Amino acid sequence: MGDRANDSSGKLVRGLSRLDATMIVVGSMIGSGIFITSAESSRLVGAPGWLLAAWALAGVLTITGALCCAELAAMWPRAGGQYVFLREAYGPSIGFLFGWSLFLIIQTGTIAAVAVAFANFMGVLTDRVASDLYLIAPYAIGGYAISLSTQQLVAVVMILFLTTVNTRGLQTGKFIQNTFTFTKTAALLGLIVIGLFLGWNDQSALYTSSWWKPWENGWNPDATQLGFEAATEGALILALVLLLGRAMVGPLFAQSAWNNVTFTAGEVRDPGRNLPRALLWGCGLVVGLYLLANLAYIVTLPLSGIQNAPQNRVATASMQAILGPRGTILMAIAIMISTFGCNNGLILAGARVYYAMARDNLFFKRVGTLNSLHVPATALIAQGIWAALLTLPRTVTINPQTRAVTYGNVYTQLLEYIVSADLVFYILMVGAVIVMRYKAPQLQRPYHTLGYPLVPIIYIVIAVLFVLDLAYLAPSTSGIGYLMVLTGIPIYFLWRRSTT
Repeated sequence: MGDRANDSSGKLVRGLSRLDATMIVVGSMIGSGIFITSAESSRLVGAPGWLLAAWALAGVLTITGALCCAELAAMWPRAGGQYVFLREAYGPSIGFLFGWSLFLIIQTGTIAAVAVAFANFMGVLTDRVASDLYLIAPYAIGGYAISLSTQQLVAVVMILFLTTVNTRGLQTGKFIQNTFTFTKTAALLGLIVIGLFLGWNDQSALYTSSWWKPWENGWNPDATQLGFEAATEGALILALVLLLGRAMVGPLFAQSAWNNVTFTAGEVRDPGRNLPRALLWGCGLVVGLYLLANLAYIVTLPLSGIQNAPQNRVATASMQAILGPRGTILMAIAIMISTFGCNNGLILAGARVYYAMARDNLFFKRVGTLNSLHVPATALIAQGIWAALLTLPRTVTINPQTRAVTYGNVYTQLLEYIVSADLVFYILMVGAVIVMRYKAPQLQRPYHTLGYPLVPIIYIVIAVLFVLDLAYLAPSTSGIGYLMVLTGIPIYFLWRRSTT
Protein backbone atom coordinates (compact mmCIF):
# COMPACT_ATOMS: atom_id res chain seq x y z
CA MET A 1 0.00 0.00 0.00
CA GLY A 2 2.95 2.33 0.69
CA ASP A 3 3.63 2.95 -3.04
CA ARG A 4 0.10 3.15 -4.35
CA ALA A 5 -0.19 6.87 -3.93
CA ASN A 6 2.63 7.34 -6.42
CA ASP A 7 2.35 4.45 -8.86
CA SER A 8 2.92 4.87 -12.57
CA SER A 9 -0.77 4.90 -13.45
CA GLY A 10 -1.10 8.16 -11.53
CA LYS A 11 1.09 9.92 -14.14
CA LEU A 12 2.27 12.60 -11.73
CA VAL A 13 5.09 14.49 -13.42
CA ARG A 14 8.28 15.41 -11.54
CA GLY A 15 8.31 18.97 -12.83
CA LEU A 16 9.33 20.89 -9.69
CA SER A 17 12.96 21.96 -9.27
CA ARG A 18 14.70 22.84 -6.01
CA LEU A 19 13.86 26.50 -6.60
CA ASP A 20 10.21 25.61 -7.28
CA ALA A 21 10.05 23.55 -4.08
CA THR A 22 11.62 26.38 -2.06
CA MET A 23 9.10 28.81 -3.55
CA ILE A 24 6.28 26.53 -2.36
CA VAL A 25 7.74 26.59 1.18
CA VAL A 26 8.25 30.36 1.23
CA GLY A 27 5.08 31.14 -0.70
CA SER A 28 2.88 28.97 1.51
CA MET A 29 4.32 30.55 4.67
CA ILE A 30 4.30 34.23 3.72
CA GLY A 31 0.64 35.03 3.47
CA SER A 32 -1.42 37.20 5.76
CA GLY A 33 -0.22 36.39 9.29
CA ILE A 34 2.89 38.55 9.44
CA PHE A 35 0.89 41.60 8.40
CA ILE A 36 -2.02 41.14 10.84
CA THR A 37 -1.44 38.84 13.81
CA SER A 38 1.06 40.98 15.73
CA ALA A 39 -1.84 43.22 16.80
CA GLU A 40 -3.60 40.42 18.70
CA SER A 41 -0.31 39.00 20.02
CA SER A 42 0.77 42.40 21.38
CA ARG A 43 -2.59 42.89 23.09
CA LEU A 44 -2.18 39.52 24.81
CA VAL A 45 1.38 40.03 26.11
CA GLY A 46 1.45 43.83 26.44
CA ALA A 47 5.17 44.44 25.81
CA PRO A 48 7.44 44.56 22.74
CA GLY A 49 9.95 42.10 24.18
CA TRP A 50 7.29 39.47 24.76
CA LEU A 51 5.87 40.10 21.28
CA LEU A 52 9.26 39.25 19.79
CA ALA A 53 9.52 36.27 22.17
CA ALA A 54 6.22 34.87 20.86
CA TRP A 55 7.51 35.09 17.29
CA ALA A 56 10.90 33.67 18.26
CA LEU A 57 9.35 30.67 20.05
CA ALA A 58 7.17 30.02 17.02
CA GLY A 59 10.35 30.24 14.95
CA VAL A 60 12.04 27.62 17.13
CA LEU A 61 9.10 25.28 16.51
CA THR A 62 9.26 25.96 12.77
CA ILE A 63 12.99 25.33 12.41
CA THR A 64 13.11 22.24 14.64
CA GLY A 65 9.99 20.87 12.92
CA ALA A 66 11.49 21.43 9.48
CA LEU A 67 14.74 19.71 10.48
CA CYS A 68 12.73 16.62 11.45
CA CYS A 69 10.38 16.77 8.49
CA ALA A 70 13.35 16.93 6.10
CA GLU A 71 14.47 13.42 7.15
CA LEU A 72 11.02 11.97 6.51
CA ALA A 73 10.58 13.83 3.22
CA ALA A 74 13.87 12.48 1.89
CA MET A 75 12.89 8.94 2.96
CA TRP A 76 9.41 9.00 1.39
CA PRO A 77 9.27 11.51 -1.49
CA ARG A 78 5.70 10.62 -2.44
CA ALA A 79 2.51 12.50 -3.19
CA GLY A 80 0.76 13.26 0.08
CA GLY A 81 3.90 13.96 2.12
CA GLN A 82 2.96 14.20 5.80
CA TYR A 83 0.02 11.85 5.23
CA VAL A 84 2.48 9.20 4.01
CA PHE A 85 4.85 9.81 6.96
CA LEU A 86 2.09 9.30 9.53
CA ARG A 87 0.66 6.30 7.72
CA GLU A 88 4.03 4.54 7.58
CA ALA A 89 4.98 5.39 11.18
CA TYR A 90 1.67 4.80 12.97
CA GLY A 91 -0.60 2.95 10.55
CA PRO A 92 -3.35 3.93 8.09
CA SER A 93 -5.77 5.12 10.77
CA ILE A 94 -3.50 8.00 11.87
CA GLY A 95 -2.71 8.83 8.26
CA PHE A 96 -6.44 9.00 7.56
CA LEU A 97 -7.11 11.21 10.60
CA PHE A 98 -4.50 13.66 9.35
CA GLY A 99 -5.88 13.73 5.82
CA TRP A 100 -9.45 14.02 7.09
CA SER A 101 -8.50 16.88 9.43
CA LEU A 102 -6.55 18.56 6.65
CA PHE A 103 -9.62 18.52 4.45
CA LEU A 104 -12.12 19.37 7.17
CA ILE A 105 -10.31 22.27 8.87
CA ILE A 106 -6.48 22.52 8.66
CA GLN A 107 -5.76 23.12 4.96
CA THR A 108 -9.19 24.36 3.98
CA GLY A 109 -9.41 26.57 7.08
CA THR A 110 -6.02 28.07 6.28
CA ILE A 111 -7.12 28.73 2.70
CA ALA A 112 -10.30 30.38 4.05
CA ALA A 113 -8.37 32.53 6.57
CA VAL A 114 -5.89 33.74 3.95
CA ALA A 115 -8.74 34.54 1.55
CA VAL A 116 -10.50 36.56 4.28
CA ALA A 117 -7.24 38.44 4.86
CA PHE A 118 -6.98 39.17 1.11
CA ALA A 119 -10.48 40.64 1.23
CA ASN A 120 -9.63 42.53 4.44
CA PHE A 121 -6.82 44.41 2.71
CA MET A 122 -8.91 44.97 -0.40
CA GLY A 123 -11.08 46.94 2.03
CA VAL A 124 -8.23 49.46 2.32
CA LEU A 125 -8.67 50.26 -1.38
CA THR A 126 -12.46 50.41 -1.44
CA ASP A 127 -15.10 50.82 1.26
CA ARG A 128 -17.40 48.50 -0.71
CA VAL A 129 -15.49 45.54 0.72
CA ALA A 130 -16.14 45.31 4.47
CA SER A 131 -16.89 42.69 7.09
CA ASP A 132 -20.11 44.44 8.14
CA LEU A 133 -21.46 45.29 4.67
CA TYR A 134 -23.84 42.37 4.25
CA LEU A 135 -25.33 40.80 1.16
CA ILE A 136 -26.92 38.23 3.45
CA ALA A 137 -27.32 39.40 7.06
CA PRO A 138 -26.08 37.06 9.83
CA TYR A 139 -28.47 34.21 10.58
CA ALA A 140 -27.87 32.95 14.11
CA ILE A 141 -27.75 29.23 14.88
CA GLY A 142 -26.98 28.83 18.59
CA GLY A 143 -23.61 30.42 19.31
CA TYR A 144 -22.80 30.75 15.62
CA ALA A 145 -24.15 32.68 12.67
CA ILE A 146 -23.93 32.33 8.89
CA SER A 147 -23.47 35.53 6.90
CA LEU A 148 -22.26 36.79 3.55
CA SER A 149 -20.61 40.19 3.65
CA THR A 150 -18.86 41.75 0.69
CA GLN A 151 -15.58 40.80 2.41
CA GLN A 152 -16.67 37.17 2.61
CA LEU A 153 -17.82 37.23 -1.03
CA VAL A 154 -14.40 38.44 -2.21
CA ALA A 155 -12.80 35.61 -0.20
CA VAL A 156 -15.08 33.02 -1.82
CA VAL A 157 -14.40 34.33 -5.34
CA MET A 158 -10.64 34.27 -4.72
CA ILE A 159 -10.71 30.64 -3.56
CA LEU A 160 -12.80 29.44 -6.49
CA PHE A 161 -10.70 31.38 -9.01
CA LEU A 162 -7.38 29.92 -7.82
CA THR A 163 -8.92 26.45 -7.63
CA THR A 164 -9.94 26.74 -11.27
CA VAL A 165 -6.49 28.02 -12.29
CA ASN A 166 -4.77 25.05 -10.62
CA THR A 167 -6.90 22.55 -12.53
CA ARG A 168 -5.17 23.85 -15.68
CA GLY A 169 -1.91 22.01 -14.98
CA LEU A 170 1.18 22.02 -12.75
CA GLN A 171 3.10 24.47 -14.92
CA THR A 172 0.37 27.10 -14.58
CA GLY A 173 0.24 26.74 -10.80
CA LYS A 174 4.04 26.73 -10.58
CA PHE A 175 4.35 29.91 -12.66
CA ILE A 176 1.86 31.78 -10.45
CA GLN A 177 3.56 30.47 -7.31
CA ASN A 178 7.07 31.53 -8.29
CA THR A 179 6.01 34.92 -9.64
CA PHE A 180 3.96 35.90 -6.61
CA THR A 181 6.48 34.47 -4.11
CA PHE A 182 9.31 36.57 -5.52
CA THR A 183 7.05 39.64 -5.55
CA LYS A 184 5.75 39.29 -2.01
CA THR A 185 9.17 38.42 -0.55
CA ALA A 186 10.44 41.65 -2.12
CA ALA A 187 7.46 43.51 -0.61
CA LEU A 188 8.18 42.09 2.86
CA LEU A 189 11.84 43.05 2.50
CA GLY A 190 10.70 46.54 1.47
CA LEU A 191 8.58 46.81 4.63
CA ILE A 192 11.56 45.75 6.76
CA VAL A 193 14.06 48.09 5.10
CA ILE A 194 11.72 51.11 5.17
CA GLY A 195 10.72 50.41 8.77
CA LEU A 196 14.23 49.84 10.11
CA PHE A 197 15.92 52.67 8.20
CA LEU A 198 13.19 55.33 7.91
CA GLY A 199 10.72 54.47 10.66
CA TRP A 200 12.77 55.06 13.84
CA ASN A 201 11.18 57.69 16.08
CA ASP A 202 11.23 58.53 19.79
CA GLN A 203 7.49 57.81 20.15
CA SER A 204 7.81 54.19 19.06
CA ALA A 205 7.39 51.15 21.30
CA LEU A 206 11.18 50.80 21.28
CA TYR A 207 11.53 53.89 23.52
CA THR A 208 8.17 54.43 25.21
CA SER A 209 7.28 50.97 26.56
CA SER A 210 8.73 48.58 29.09
CA TRP A 211 10.09 45.64 27.11
CA TRP A 212 9.58 42.92 29.71
CA LYS A 213 7.10 44.28 32.29
CA PRO A 214 3.77 44.64 30.50
CA TRP A 215 1.97 45.81 33.65
CA GLU A 216 4.09 48.97 33.44
CA ASN A 217 2.51 49.56 30.00
CA GLY A 218 -1.02 49.46 31.40
CA TRP A 219 -1.50 45.77 30.56
CA ASN A 220 -4.28 44.17 32.55
CA PRO A 221 -5.07 40.52 31.72
CA ASP A 222 -8.71 39.54 31.47
CA ALA A 223 -9.64 37.50 34.54
CA THR A 224 -12.58 35.89 32.73
CA GLN A 225 -10.20 34.53 30.11
CA LEU A 226 -7.61 33.30 32.60
CA GLY A 227 -10.00 31.91 35.20
CA PHE A 228 -8.31 33.86 38.02
CA GLU A 229 -7.68 37.45 39.06
CA ALA A 230 -4.08 38.61 38.47
CA ALA A 231 -3.85 40.85 41.54
CA THR A 232 -0.23 40.22 42.62
CA GLU A 233 3.02 40.32 40.66
CA GLY A 234 3.31 36.54 40.90
CA ALA A 235 -0.19 36.14 39.46
CA LEU A 236 0.66 38.64 36.73
CA ILE A 237 3.74 36.60 35.76
CA LEU A 238 1.64 33.41 35.65
CA ALA A 239 -0.94 35.24 33.50
CA LEU A 240 1.84 36.43 31.18
CA VAL A 241 3.20 32.90 30.71
CA LEU A 242 -0.27 31.56 29.91
CA LEU A 243 -1.06 34.40 27.52
CA LEU A 244 2.33 34.07 25.83
CA GLY A 245 1.12 30.67 24.64
CA ARG A 246 -2.05 32.15 23.19
CA ALA A 247 -0.02 35.00 21.69
CA MET A 248 1.85 32.35 19.69
CA VAL A 249 -1.33 31.39 17.78
CA GLY A 250 -0.83 34.11 15.18
CA PRO A 251 2.92 33.60 14.77
CA LEU A 252 2.47 29.83 14.48
CA PHE A 253 -0.23 30.32 11.87
CA ALA A 254 2.02 32.76 9.99
CA GLN A 255 4.84 30.20 10.07
CA SER A 256 2.70 27.16 9.29
CA ALA A 257 2.20 25.44 5.93
CA TRP A 258 5.93 24.84 5.41
CA ASN A 259 5.04 21.15 5.26
CA ASN A 260 2.98 21.78 2.12
CA VAL A 261 6.00 21.12 -0.07
CA THR A 262 5.95 17.50 1.12
CA PHE A 263 2.42 17.13 -0.26
CA THR A 264 3.86 17.72 -3.74
CA ALA A 265 6.87 15.43 -3.17
CA GLY A 266 5.72 13.11 -5.98
CA GLU A 267 6.34 15.99 -8.40
CA VAL A 268 9.75 17.20 -7.09
CA ARG A 269 12.89 16.28 -9.05
CA ASP A 270 15.74 14.58 -7.13
CA PRO A 271 13.64 14.73 -3.92
CA GLY A 272 16.29 13.18 -1.65
CA ARG A 273 18.40 16.31 -2.11
CA ASN A 274 15.92 18.99 -3.06
CA LEU A 275 13.20 18.48 -0.44
CA PRO A 276 15.45 18.86 2.67
CA ARG A 277 17.16 21.90 1.18
CA ALA A 278 13.88 23.52 0.20
CA LEU A 279 12.51 23.01 3.72
CA LEU A 280 15.56 24.32 5.54
CA TRP A 281 16.33 27.26 3.26
CA GLY A 282 12.70 28.30 2.98
CA CYS A 283 11.92 28.08 6.70
CA GLY A 284 15.15 29.79 7.76
CA LEU A 285 14.53 32.68 5.38
CA VAL A 286 10.92 33.24 6.48
CA VAL A 287 11.60 33.01 10.23
CA GLY A 288 14.37 35.60 9.89
CA LEU A 289 12.19 37.94 7.84
CA TYR A 290 9.33 37.67 10.32
CA LEU A 291 11.48 38.65 13.29
CA LEU A 292 12.85 41.63 11.38
CA ALA A 293 9.34 42.68 10.31
CA ASN A 294 8.17 42.73 13.92
CA LEU A 295 11.22 44.73 14.91
CA ALA A 296 10.26 47.18 12.15
CA TYR A 297 6.78 47.51 13.70
CA ILE A 298 8.30 48.16 17.12
CA VAL A 299 10.69 50.92 15.95
CA THR A 300 7.95 52.56 13.85
CA LEU A 301 4.78 52.47 15.98
CA PRO A 302 3.98 53.02 19.64
CA LEU A 303 2.81 49.89 21.44
CA SER A 304 -0.77 51.18 21.36
CA GLY A 305 -0.40 51.69 17.60
CA ILE A 306 0.48 48.02 17.16
CA GLN A 307 -2.25 46.84 19.51
CA ASN A 308 -4.99 49.07 18.08
CA ALA A 309 -4.14 49.03 14.38
CA PRO A 310 -7.40 49.41 12.41
CA GLN A 311 -8.79 45.89 11.75
CA ASN A 312 -5.41 44.57 13.02
CA ARG A 313 -3.61 45.84 9.88
CA VAL A 314 -0.26 46.47 11.60
CA ALA A 315 1.76 46.53 8.38
CA THR A 316 -0.39 49.21 6.75
CA ALA A 317 -0.38 51.25 9.97
CA SER A 318 3.42 51.06 10.00
CA MET A 319 3.75 52.16 6.40
CA GLN A 320 1.22 54.95 6.91
CA ALA A 321 3.27 56.27 9.83
CA ILE A 322 6.33 56.48 7.56
CA LEU A 323 4.97 57.34 4.11
CA GLY A 324 1.50 58.69 4.82
CA PRO A 325 -1.67 57.59 2.96
CA ARG A 326 0.26 56.36 -0.09
CA GLY A 327 2.16 53.98 2.21
CA THR A 328 -1.14 52.44 3.33
CA ILE A 329 -2.23 51.83 -0.26
CA LEU A 330 1.14 50.43 -1.32
CA MET A 331 1.21 48.05 1.63
CA ALA A 332 -2.37 46.92 1.07
CA ILE A 333 -1.56 46.06 -2.56
CA ALA A 334 1.61 44.24 -1.50
CA ILE A 335 -0.32 42.19 1.07
CA MET A 336 -3.01 41.33 -1.45
CA ILE A 337 -0.26 40.01 -3.72
CA SER A 338 1.17 38.08 -0.76
CA THR A 339 -2.10 36.44 0.23
CA PHE A 340 -2.99 35.67 -3.38
CA GLY A 341 0.32 33.85 -3.91
CA CYS A 342 0.06 32.12 -0.54
CA ASN A 343 -3.36 30.70 -1.31
CA ASN A 344 -2.19 29.49 -4.70
CA GLY A 345 0.48 27.38 -2.97
CA LEU A 346 -1.95 26.08 -0.35
CA ILE A 347 -4.54 25.12 -2.96
CA LEU A 348 -1.96 23.50 -5.23
CA ALA A 349 -0.39 21.40 -2.43
CA GLY A 350 -3.40 20.42 -0.33
CA ALA A 351 -5.21 18.58 -3.10
CA ARG A 352 -2.27 16.15 -3.44
CA VAL A 353 -3.00 14.74 0.04
CA TYR A 354 -6.61 13.86 -0.74
CA TYR A 355 -5.41 12.38 -4.03
CA ALA A 356 -2.93 10.15 -2.17
CA MET A 357 -5.62 9.10 0.34
CA ALA A 358 -8.02 8.15 -2.44
CA ARG A 359 -5.28 6.05 -4.07
CA ASP A 360 -5.11 4.17 -0.77
CA ASN A 361 -8.92 3.67 -0.81
CA LEU A 362 -9.25 6.05 2.16
CA PHE A 363 -11.16 8.79 0.37
CA PHE A 364 -13.69 9.08 -2.44
CA LYS A 365 -12.38 7.09 -5.40
CA ARG A 366 -12.98 9.93 -7.84
CA VAL A 367 -10.62 12.17 -5.83
CA GLY A 368 -7.77 9.77 -6.71
CA THR A 369 -8.00 10.55 -10.43
CA LEU A 370 -6.11 13.04 -12.55
CA ASN A 371 -7.41 15.13 -15.42
CA SER A 372 -5.85 15.28 -18.88
CA LEU A 373 -3.32 17.84 -17.60
CA HIS A 374 -2.03 15.42 -14.92
CA VAL A 375 -3.42 17.25 -11.88
CA PRO A 376 -5.97 16.00 -9.30
CA ALA A 377 -8.80 18.26 -10.49
CA THR A 378 -11.56 16.55 -8.49
CA ALA A 379 -9.52 16.89 -5.28
CA LEU A 380 -8.93 20.56 -6.09
CA ILE A 381 -12.62 21.24 -6.66
CA ALA A 382 -13.75 19.45 -3.49
CA GLN A 383 -11.15 21.36 -1.46
CA GLY A 384 -12.14 24.68 -3.03
CA ILE A 385 -15.86 24.30 -2.36
CA TRP A 386 -15.37 23.36 1.30
CA ALA A 387 -12.80 26.13 1.90
CA ALA A 388 -15.24 28.65 0.42
CA LEU A 389 -17.97 27.46 2.80
CA LEU A 390 -15.64 27.88 5.80
CA THR A 391 -15.53 31.64 5.20
CA LEU A 392 -19.26 31.94 6.03
CA PRO A 393 -19.70 31.04 9.75
CA ARG A 394 -18.81 33.35 12.66
CA THR A 395 -19.35 33.31 16.43
CA VAL A 396 -22.15 35.22 18.14
CA THR A 397 -21.65 37.01 21.48
CA ILE A 398 -24.51 38.68 23.38
CA ASN A 399 -23.72 41.29 26.04
CA PRO A 400 -25.75 40.24 29.12
CA GLN A 401 -26.31 43.84 30.23
CA THR A 402 -27.12 45.61 26.95
CA ARG A 403 -28.20 42.53 24.94
CA ALA A 404 -26.08 43.92 22.09
CA VAL A 405 -24.99 41.26 19.60
CA THR A 406 -21.37 41.08 18.42
CA TYR A 407 -20.26 38.85 15.56
CA GLY A 408 -16.83 37.26 15.80
CA ASN A 409 -13.81 38.01 13.66
CA VAL A 410 -13.79 35.26 11.04
CA TYR A 411 -10.02 35.43 10.60
CA THR A 412 -9.10 35.11 14.31
CA GLN A 413 -11.60 32.27 14.83
CA LEU A 414 -10.21 30.29 11.92
CA LEU A 415 -6.69 30.64 13.35
CA GLU A 416 -7.66 29.06 16.68
CA TYR A 417 -9.54 26.22 14.96
CA ILE A 418 -6.58 25.53 12.68
CA VAL A 419 -3.52 25.88 14.90
CA SER A 420 -4.86 23.70 17.72
CA ALA A 421 -5.62 20.77 15.41
CA ASP A 422 -2.63 21.30 13.12
CA LEU A 423 -0.05 21.23 15.90
CA VAL A 424 -1.20 17.82 17.12
CA PHE A 425 -0.27 16.34 13.75
CA TYR A 426 3.00 18.25 13.64
CA ILE A 427 3.85 16.64 17.01
CA LEU A 428 3.03 13.21 15.60
CA MET A 429 5.13 13.91 12.50
CA VAL A 430 8.17 14.96 14.54
CA GLY A 431 7.63 11.91 16.75
CA ALA A 432 7.64 9.77 13.59
CA VAL A 433 11.35 10.52 13.17
CA ILE A 434 12.03 8.84 16.53
CA VAL A 435 9.55 6.02 15.85
CA MET A 436 11.09 5.17 12.47
CA ARG A 437 14.65 5.21 13.84
CA TYR A 438 13.56 2.25 16.03
CA LYS A 439 10.96 0.71 13.75
CA ALA A 440 12.96 0.71 10.50
CA PRO A 441 16.62 1.62 11.09
CA GLN A 442 17.57 -0.09 7.82
CA LEU A 443 15.65 2.36 5.62
CA GLN A 444 17.77 4.59 3.43
CA ARG A 445 17.92 8.13 4.81
CA PRO A 446 19.42 10.61 2.32
CA TYR A 447 19.21 13.24 5.08
CA HIS A 448 19.53 12.78 8.86
CA THR A 449 17.94 15.23 11.30
CA LEU A 450 20.57 17.66 12.58
CA GLY A 451 20.87 17.53 16.37
CA TYR A 452 18.92 14.28 16.78
CA PRO A 453 17.44 13.38 19.30
CA LEU A 454 17.57 16.80 21.03
CA VAL A 455 15.87 18.66 18.16
CA PRO A 456 12.69 16.51 18.03
CA ILE A 457 12.48 16.51 21.84
CA ILE A 458 12.64 20.35 21.92
CA TYR A 459 9.85 20.53 19.37
CA ILE A 460 7.60 18.03 21.12
CA VAL A 461 7.98 19.62 24.59
CA ILE A 462 7.23 23.19 23.41
CA ALA A 463 4.37 22.07 21.16
CA VAL A 464 2.68 19.96 23.86
CA LEU A 465 2.85 22.87 26.33
CA PHE A 466 1.30 25.13 23.71
CA VAL A 467 -1.53 22.68 22.94
CA LEU A 468 -2.38 22.38 26.65
CA ASP A 469 -2.24 26.15 27.10
CA LEU A 470 -4.59 26.81 24.17
CA ALA A 471 -7.00 24.12 25.33
CA TYR A 472 -7.20 25.93 28.69
CA LEU A 473 -7.49 29.49 27.37
CA ALA A 474 -9.56 28.96 24.22
CA PRO A 475 -11.65 25.82 24.75
CA SER A 476 -14.56 26.90 22.55
CA THR A 477 -12.50 27.41 19.40
CA SER A 478 -9.58 25.02 19.92
CA GLY A 479 -12.06 22.42 21.22
CA ILE A 480 -13.99 22.57 17.97
CA GLY A 481 -10.73 21.99 16.12
CA TYR A 482 -10.08 18.86 18.18
CA LEU A 483 -13.67 17.65 17.74
CA MET A 484 -13.32 17.98 13.99
CA VAL A 485 -10.24 15.77 14.16
CA LEU A 486 -12.07 13.18 16.29
CA THR A 487 -14.97 12.95 13.82
CA GLY A 488 -12.51 11.13 11.60
CA ILE A 489 -12.39 8.09 13.92
CA PRO A 490 -15.88 6.70 13.14
CA ILE A 491 -15.54 7.85 9.53
CA TYR A 492 -12.33 5.80 9.18
CA PHE A 493 -13.94 2.59 10.44
CA LEU A 494 -17.00 3.12 8.24
CA TRP A 495 -14.73 3.71 5.25
CA ARG A 496 -12.66 0.59 5.93
CA ARG A 497 -15.81 -1.50 6.33
CA SER A 498 -17.24 -0.22 3.05
CA THR A 499 -14.06 -1.04 1.11
CA THR A 500 -13.53 -4.57 2.47
